[in-house]
Amino acid sequence: MARTLNQPAHKRRRSTLPALAAGTTALALAGTGLALFAGGASAAVGNVATNGGFESGLTGWSCVGATSAVSTPVHSGTGALKATPGAGDTAECRQTVSVLPNTSYTLSGWVQGPYVYLGASGTGGTDPSTWSNQSTWNQLSTTFTTGAGTNTVTLYVHGWYGQAAYGADDITLTGPAGTASPSPTVTPTASPTATSSPTATSSPTATKSPTATASPTATASPTATATPTATATPTQPATGLPKHAVTGYWQNFDNGATVQRLRDVQSAYDIIAVSFADATATPGGISFTLDPKLSTALGGYTDADFKADIAAKRAAGKKVVLSVGGQNGAISVANAAAATTFANNAYALIQQYGFDGVDIDLENGVDATYMAQSLHTLAGKVGSGFILTMAPETIGMYSTAGNYFQLALNVKDILTVVNTQFYNSGGMNGCDGKVYNQGSIDFITAQICTHIQGGLRPDQVGIGVPASTKGAGSGYVSSTVVNNALDCLATGNHCGSFVPPAKWPTIRGVMTWSTNWDAANNNDFSNNVGSYVHNMP
Repeated sequence: MARTLNQPAHKRRRSTLPALAAGTTALALAGTGLALFAGGASAAVGNVATNGGFESGLTGWSCVGATSAVSTPVHSGTGALKATPGAGDTAECRQTVSVLPNTSYTLSGWVQGPYVYLGASGTGGTDPSTWSNQSTWNQLSTTFTTGAGTNTVTLYVHGWYGQAAYGADDITLTGPAGTASPSPTVTPTASPTATSSPTATSSPTATKSPTATASPTATASPTATATPTATATPTQPATGLPKHAVTGYWQNFDNGATVQRLRDVQSAYDIIAVSFADATATPGGISFTLDPKLSTALGGYTDADFKADIAAKRAAGKKVVLSVGGQNGAISVANAAAATTFANNAYALIQQYGFDGVDIDLENGVDATYMAQSLHTLAGKVGSGFILTMAPETIGMYSTAGNYFQLALNVKDILTVVNTQFYNSGGMNGCDGKVYNQGSIDFITAQICTHIQGGLRPDQVGIGVPASTKGAGSGYVSSTVVNNALDCLATGNHCGSFVPPAKWPTIRGVMTWSTNWDAANNNDFSNNVGSYVHNMP
């Protein structure tokens, strides 16, 4: 979510480089000429990608759409890739390289621009992918191990349908070279397989997801189709929340929406996410300070006032959590030390202000392993009643292979609810493999289906939508559409063309950005959707 009026909050999300440490280590080994041993293979480690710096134009790459090698902007050297996706293509470039079976490799590259994806396919195992959407050069890195019969893999970089131009430079695949003689793949796939999370820079304003509205016609089906096993825990930890809950983000800043003291947040909101915590100079470190401009706009609002308002909301049965991230929040938890720092800082803020837990809204990348480790540590410190919510952008929950989806599954035992942002998203595949456009009931219900089929319990899944047309760049739907989507998911009634394969009467509820935009829209969301949710059986 973004802090500025009508500016879509893209994932961000967020200046987190989850696999950077591993990539750095591999590059260091490559520089020393050390050998890599995997599955009995021994070979000199080096960069096996061809022309990853685009110094020789597009030589070695097979590209589709508006792609070219340029001399500026570049990350290093004299060349870089510049590509502009169209309404029906992602401006993808790919190359096939020779590798060894049963061997570990690190794929890395520098990118800039909205929704840039870097990955590999045909690895013989879990195909890796990572992405970001930062305007400045940032490094993406991921690792994979080839299968027993794998001799070649295909590297790719691409953007997203209808988004602005992206840049890529210094793409490397670090590991031992294979013995095959691959040639560049001629026909790139029509749609991204990217499913990992962005790199990390977050902070809110009015929304949380891509603004692309062009909907793909040949997008690949999401990889997430695993059906949860019957042995999954039937109920979540006791939280004191109602069966169906309404979550709203409260803005700790003034961006043109109605400014509110926390006490003024509409009573329909069961969970109030205070937006946002700020990053400190220490990896994993977070802090929180009331925005002095907000205090001025309110005619005075002190820390003591704020703490008293939190206590009053909790006394009224509400839960108040500290949201971490947002569109501009560059918070990175990418190693054990950062995980410890995050848990300690978050716990200190919970004690200081009286929060019930945290909301993870990292829109610039998230490390599913270390963030999960940190959240489990934090939950242990807080104890019973700990509230953990998440608000990923739609692309972050597109597939179980994505880092954000992986994080949700990794913390399923302590997770309260994932309220995915079903806006600023363009068109995407639903769980049935068909493309649905944002701003429709089918888009919402088909994505929720993916989340549940991917392994989350229905009571851990919610619908995230903007509270008004000004709350997001695109994807706003009326209260009636939201209510119909809830009814469709819970009872199978009032569905659109997509009818879920099952009924999920325990669906958790809804989320909106934000309580402030709701107030500016005559409380339409809290009055209409809020009352509907609380009357669900």
